[in-house]
Amino acid sequence: MAFGFVAEPWWVNLAILIPIGAYLLWQRHPIEISAKHLIVAAVFASAFGFVEATVVVYLRAASGLLPGYAGVLSGVAGVAPQAQLLREMPSSLVRLEVIREAATMLMLLSMALLTTVKTKSRLAVFLWAFAIWDISYYVSLWATIRWPQSVQDGDVLFLIPEPWFAPVWFPLLVSGLTVLAVVLAKTSTARG
Repeated sequence: MAFGFVAEPWWVNLAILIPIGAYLLWQRHPIEISAKHLIVAAVFASAFGFVEATVVVYLRAASGLLPGYAGVLSGVAGVAPQAQLLREMPSSLVRLEVIREAATMLMLLSMALLTTVKTKSRLAVFLWAFAIWDISYYVSLWATIRWPQSVQDGDVLFLIPEPWFAPVWFPLLVSGLTVLAVVLAKTSTARG
């Protein structure tokens, strides 16, 4: 059996180590986050995930890259492969998308900085919010335009510093493990 990477570029595959490494860190240095802060961060991240998905739908519809769209979402006939969408999108919109991605990261980071004062707890809130935002993003896309049709569908995950490609299951797995890592770390901190 040959070994192959799931995501491209190769280093994106290392994202799977983030929740594992964070959990191990939090076992040695417990996080101090209230359940209330995690709930508020989850609400923010879920709402923001929906906003992000909506922006993607608008961008595709406005640029003619949403097959079957004629003014109503019920007519959408699937979505072209993500790499193809990236090639067909005008370069000015790709630049705008890079800036939007950077703004998204700044918003999630700002929320984490406002939630708690300790660095390891801020990291936990950022990762928690990022993971929930990511899951909410895919759920919202599926709910609005029925994409992804399968977790095997390929996606452009980010454009910074270069385009990242992976099947949808990969970011969902990393995000799910991240949520689990925060919950387990919070649970073990509450018991300790």
